Order: sequence, then C-alpha cells, then structure tokens
Amino acid sequence: MTGCSKRFVQLSPPSLQDNTASLDRLAKALRRSAGVWPLAPLGRLGRFAQTLKESGWQVTATLAEGPAGAVLVEVETGDSSAQAPDPSLAARVGELPAGLWPQEGLGVALDIGSTHLQASLHDLADGRELAQGTCLNPQTQVGADILTRIHAAAAPGGLKRLQEMLIKASAGLVDGMCARAGRPTAEVAGMAAAGNTTMTHFFLGLDVQPLCREPYIPLVNRPAPFFAADLGLAWAPGAVGWLMPNVGSYFGGDLVAGIVAAGLHQRPDLAVLVDVGTNAEVVLGNRDWLVACAGAAGPALEGGVAATGMLAQPGAIEGVSIDPDTREVALKIIPNPDGGVPKPLGLCGSGLLQLLAQLYLRRIMDMRGRLVPDHPRIVPTDEGAGFMVASAAESGTGKPIIVTEVEIDVLLRSKAAMYTILRTVTLSVGVEFTDLSAFYVAGAFGNVIDPETAITLGMLPDLPRERFVALGNSSLKGCQRLLLDPASRPQVEAIAERLTYLELNVNQALMNRFSAARFIPHTDHGRFPSVPIFHR
Repeated sequence: MTGCSKRFVQLSPPSLQDNTASLDRLAKALRRSAGVWPLAPLGRLGRFAQTLKESGWQVTATLAEGPAGAVLVEVETGDSSAQAPDPSLAARVGELPAGLWPQEGLGVALDIGSTHLQASLHDLADGRELAQGTCLNPQTQVGADILTRIHAAAAPGGLKRLQEMLIKASAGLVDGMCARAGRPTAEVAGMAAAGNTTMTHFFLGLDVQPLCREPYIPLVNRPAPFFAADLGLAWAPGAVGWLMPNVGSYFGGDLVAGIVAAGLHQRPDLAVLVDVGTNAEVVLGNRDWLVACAGAAGPALEGGVAATGMLAQPGAIEGVSIDPDTREVALKIIPNPDGGVPKPLGLCGSGLLQLLAQLYLRRIMDMRGRLVPDHPRIVPTDEGAGFMVASAAESGTGKPIIVTEVEIDVLLRSKAAMYTILRTVTLSVGVEFTDLSAFYVAGAFGNVIDPETAITLGMLPDLPRERFVALGNSSLKGCQRLLLDPASRPQVEAIAERLTYLELNVNQALMNRFSAARFIPHTDHGRFPSVPIFHR
C-alpha cells in the first residue's frame, strides 16, 4: 500500500441532459485527470455524495492505493489539494474487499425484484446449483409501487426500515437454501445481486430521494464490491458482495444482468432483449453497440388494468383457448403448491393476452377490439359489453370474471406501446425486425407468453418462431454468470458504459406508429403476414 494523494476537481452539475450518478460523475473526472476509476467504500458513499452537492460540485478527492486498486478515501469541499493528505486515511482501503470470490465455499445469486426476491445457491468449487428460493418483497407492505416506497423512505427512519426489510428477507432466503442443501450459512463466501436502480439503492441503504426529483440523479451507478457484514449479513468471515451496475435512474442493474444472461454484449449478430415488468424495457445490439429504451407498457401486460387482473399466482388464469367449432372456453389455471387446481380468481397478463388473441381468431372480437354480440358469454356491464371468462358459479370468488371492452382497449393500447417501442428502437439505428437473429423475452412474462399469441395481437414482430427465446428470470441468470465467473466483472461494467439510452420523445411520427399499432394486429397487415385478417 502506498500513501495518499489529493486532486482538486471541478465537475459540471447534473442536468436532464447529463444525469450521471453523483459518485460516478466524480469517478469519471478522476479517470480523466488521474487515469484511474477509484472505488469508494460503501459506508462513505452517502457522505461523499452530500459533500459533492454542498460544494457546488467542486471538491478535493483523496485517493489511496490498495489491493483492489485506487480507493476514494475522502472528499472535501473546495480546493485543499495544496495541503498534505492525512496519512491515516490510507487505512480506509481496508474497508473494501481486496478481490472477488474465492474458489471454494458457497455463492449466492440474488435478484432484488420490486415484487419478489429470487435467489440461487451454488458451490463455488464446481458451479453446481444446490438450491433455489423466492419470497415476496416485504417492501410491498409499504407500497406496491416504487414511488410510494421512495416517499416512505423520506420519513424519519424510513430508509433504514426499508433497507432492513430487504436484508432480512435476503438473509432468510439464504438460510432456507442452505438448510435445504445441508450446508451451513457460514460457508457463504460471496453474493452477486441485481435490481433496478431504486432497489439497488434501498439494498445498500443509500438515499433514494434524488431518484424521483429532477434531474433524477442516482447516488451511484457502479457501487464497488463490499463486505456482506457491512449490510448485516452474517456469513463467512470476509464474505463479499457485488451489485450489477446501473446505467441511470431509468435503467437498472437487472437489465444489465439480462444483457449478460442473453450474451447480447458478445454476439456478432443483431439481437434484441425485451423485459416486461413495471415498464417494458428493450435493448438492441451486439458486441459492437447497444441501445435501449423503456416505456409504460408493463403494468397492463402484467394484468394490472383489468378489474379481474391479478399477479401470476395460484388461482390466476394463465391461458385461454376457445374451440373453433363450438366456441366453448377452456381455461388453464395456475395450480396450488400441492398440485391441486383451484377455481379461477382472475386473469394474469398471459391469460389476458391469450383471451384477446382467441377472441380475435374465433371472430368474437374484431381488429378494433369490439366484441361481436353473437356469443352467449358476451354480457352487458356498466362499461359496455364484456366477455364473461368464468361465471359466478365457475369462479373462486363467487363473482363472474368479466373483461370489458374498455379494459380491452387499454390492453390494446399497451400492446401498441410495446410494438411502438420496438419499432422506434429499430428505426433509430436503421435496422428492420428481419435483421434480428434472436429475440429474447425476459421475466415471468417471457416464461408464460406464447410468441404466437403476441404476434397475433401485433405486440411482437412477425418473425420465425424459433428466433424467440424465453429467458425466464434474466436478472438472476446474469447474476449467476457473474458469480461463477468473477473475472467477467470488467466486461459487465463495460456494458453500462457502452449502452446508449434513447429517450422516447413524443412526436408526431411516434404517435402515428402508436395509432397504427392499436389495431389487431396492425393497420399494415403486411407486417404480420401469418395473422388472419378479421374486420367488420
């Protein structure tokens, strides 16, 4: 270890045009002036960021060299570079792990989802998966949406409470997996985790308030590896963790992990990744370049708009088929954990989309989303005509499960938004859907959505079906790859720097594309040659 050195840096303040995270803004400036991207100890990130803001973005940074490289050990207001650095600050390099995971022991991959946490346990010696675990994110007790949680974190003790919820739930997942694998938690030596930018900040106990205030600046996008004990995780002595880097408040580490899972950053040919969650997020590119954008299609496609919509859980209708001759309805219902099939409680996103596709294909609904009034299951409602998926006697709630034309219209708007996002991204770089060699669909949505259904509705492009690949939980899979190949960390960090984010500016061209995509499958049927045409 060498001594400390000081550098005075003057940073441009954040703006909507430059929303680099606070600590990353400083690190980039130091890389330009000193040739190093310094790591910052987890316990000091909050204070360093506060100093940056209070100083008007003019600070003196003190660097020290440690086993893991250059470490940011102090940030002071103004220019104090002429003063000798305090030699005792060099000891702070010990607050960072010297490296990543050891070659033996247990490793944990963790997806910090806003609704669920999902994890897997691995033997680091041979990469074997020993157990899996999942649980509801306990923060949902505070609020189902991220914004509500951010507001709750502003209350006294709120941030600490929300962080403790995540840490306790994560520790519980690991305890359960270790018990099932017959291994002690004291063997857990490392963790690779990912979440959206807000969940990443919550997990690390970092201030989330700037994320919802203009210019929407994260505190950090590339957090350094940290000791698990710093978060209160009682695992092996010296156990370390690392979180996938974020790109900004709009693009989190879970999407970076998805890129890793799909191998998008290593492909010589063009491919696209779609992840439908709170938003619909799209990444297009290959090993040479990556572009991304996001839009608000997610909640509707997850069943969040219908009165009878619900999450994909036992009792949810996840599939619908209508006999082409009798037009009788058959339902596929998510079973109970014991294998029993309950009466239906509502429709999850895949069930809603399959319902719409079947209604269209069986000529019960036209290309505008209007129901044809000659089917016994079409009933009047307060919102106009509706299709009764299950009667009161057939449902598990004692109430009929009905989807109305108003809800169908919202769903068609959401599928149009999904297609418009895809079309806008491809047009922005001058490629066609036919240029795509693979189309990855991530998340629970990707597991259950049938490409045939999505193409019928005009939500996804009409490509050869074999090009569609369901990735499942791509965030978790990306973490698993990093966990078992820690040497790939520089490649992963490079993804965040290479990726270009496209803002979906609302202009006339975009609105025209959206309007054309509101019909089933599209006003331009030439885009969907495999889908039959039905209108009246």
